[in-house]
Amino acid sequence: MPKLTINNIEVDVAPGTTILEAAKQVDIKIPTLCYLEGCKPIGACRVCLVDVKGFKDPLTACSTPVTEGMRVETNNRTIRKARRAVIELLLSEHEGNCQTCDRNNDCELQALASDFGITEIRYPGEKAKQVFDASTPALVRDSAKCINCRRCVTVCNQIQGVGSLFPQGRGYDTFIGPAFCNPLKDVTCVQCGQCAAICPVGAISERDQVEEVWNYIDDPTKFVVVQTAPAIRAALGECFGYPPGTLVTGKMTTALRNIGFDAVFDTNFTADLTIMEEGTELLTRLKKALVDQDKNVALPMFTSCSPGWINYAESFFPEMLPNLSTCKSPQQMFGAVAKTYYAEKIGKDAKDIIVISVMPCTAKKFEAQRPEMNASGITDVDVVLTTRELGKMIKQAGLDFDALPDSEMDAPLGISTGAADIFANTGGVMEAALRTVYELITGRDFPFPQLHVTPVAGLKGLKEASIKLEGLLPEWSFLEGVELKVAVAHGLSNAKKAIERIKSGEAQYHFVEVMCCPGGCIGGGGQPRFTDDQVREARIAAIYREDERRQLRKSHKNPAVQELYKEFLKAPLGKMSHKLLHTHYKAKEKI
Repeated sequence: MPKLTINNIEVDVAPGTTILEAAKQVDIKIPTLCYLEGCKPIGACRVCLVDVKGFKDPLTACSTPVTEGMRVETNNRTIRKARRAVIELLLSEHEGNCQTCDRNNDCELQALASDFGITEIRYPGEKAKQVFDASTPALVRDSAKCINCRRCVTVCNQIQGVGSLFPQGRGYDTFIGPAFCNPLKDVTCVQCGQCAAICPVGAISERDQVEEVWNYIDDPTKFVVVQTAPAIRAALGECFGYPPGTLVTGKMTTALRNIGFDAVFDTNFTADLTIMEEGTELLTRLKKALVDQDKNVALPMFTSCSPGWINYAESFFPEMLPNLSTCKSPQQMFGAVAKTYYAEKIGKDAKDIIVISVMPCTAKKFEAQRPEMNASGITDVDVVLTTRELGKMIKQAGLDFDALPDSEMDAPLGISTGAADIFANTGGVMEAALRTVYELITGRDFPFPQLHVTPVAGLKGLKEASIKLEGLLPEWSFLEGVELKVAVAHGLSNAKKAIERIKSGEAQYHFVEVMCCPGGCIGGGGQPRFTDDQVREARIAAIYREDERRQLRKSHKNPAVQELYKEFLKAPLGKMSHKLLHTHYKAKEKI
């Protein structure tokens, strides 16, 4: 355990710890614009310079490992001047336009300039050529705002394993972008938005569709409904100064109603519906494999709720597409149900109903415009907003979020269970499915304490669990004695590890959950910035609290879903369910 001194404070740290990590242990803040937790440091931004006794020049705290007896100063005159100079040089190349920038008051470079009292640009000079790329449905790039910190490169390559973004050129001509200066739509980008979530400035952001939603709300001929994903309620408060993990479900519902939506619903409703369809699909595949001895059954079955994961599978592992559940995501199921079942109930024509989604995910913007997502006869989901965009709308509406009372979502598409809440967390879809599948085949209560399958919870990248199936109901006797093996991966590089284990024969699973973003949807690319593991854990804990305080915590117990089947769908995997709630995906060229 090396011992060092930081600002006269003694610190014991594990071998390999960097100065930046050691400083965090004693609550000393060292600014940085390129560092990403858990990733290999590159020292690109130079903002984290510190003074180390025995070294002539300042060192980068993020990439310098601690040594025994090291003496570090983080706040002397030399370091303050060095950091200020670095920030001024970054500002000299950065096309800020702060007054109209999407990141105004939410920009890390702007905040550092303010902290260091920088009120003028001392080094005016040539700026990088602007390339504005709005070629994808989800993301917008503005190269003039890029400060070459390479965070987007790190997250795209190390965490997601996609490789859409790289440094191009050399020296002053270096810029960050897709290969061969292509627009983003012409390379393999899963549109997860993790690049937008960690960009410290406004170089990459989600496509802003707030004005489109206002236009729909202001149109008296349209009946505008909104659905909110489970992850929103544990993160939206951060847009208004609340700590991460503050549940704001009731305030959010009131805000949406005050904004002008005609009905406020919950994607949780169709998350429960997804469990009914996906759980039945899994049991159907297992029966074909075990009873019918059908060797063509694609097992393990993978979840299909995450559109970033779908994009990844289509490009990187097209041979695994038969293994994906045919279920659409809860967002798309909701759109199809809202424009058919709900339209009939309220006597509206589907074309007069506008479905707005609020999602933690930028890839949902891409998913909504996929050509196959029109089971209702027209586009099922019209516009997708991120959590950040909803925060903007609430502010534009002049609402005092803190003063809003709590209210309940509308029926029937606002009724849900705790199992749907946990869809927001990595491992949540798996746990929700197991709660229902186990009870359906045994007729007994789910045996885990507090209903939580702890082996698939938490932030470990690839998690595994198994359940021995015993004492089953007669119609499920073919599963008697089977050890149901499941796996959960979050972050696409971990999905790759799971697939490689399956293909090599190293692991044999029956069911695999994949979430594109680290931590699951609570860490989505459209969530309030900045998301690190501490923030993820706070949001995850909030979602579990939301689940635990519910009276109904199992998807098959949702009375509104039961009524939907009775009145309209008839049965899981039935004819109407297949038409509205299921789809198939096709291989894409990887570029």
